[in-house]
Amino acid sequence: MTDLTTAPVIDPVTTDGGDHEKFSHYVRKSELMPSAVEGTPVRALCGKMWVPNRDPEKFPICPECKDIYEQLKG
Repeated sequence: MTDLTTAPVIDPVTTDGGDHEKFSHYVRKSELMPSAVEGTPVRALCGKMWVPNRDPEKFPICPECKDIYEQLKG
């Protein structure tokens, strides 16, 4: 599945707590542009919903997203 990219969880209004805010998450590339333009939330492979707004390179990748991605890559 090459249609994925990473984005960090930052927006405190749309996060649901836990450690999700500390990671970059895998999301579909096709969802990032509408999110950036319209401010709509995206859903990560792990199920996390948020509005990405920071550089994903500054955060480690979510272990749950990484595991799911590896299984999908198969």
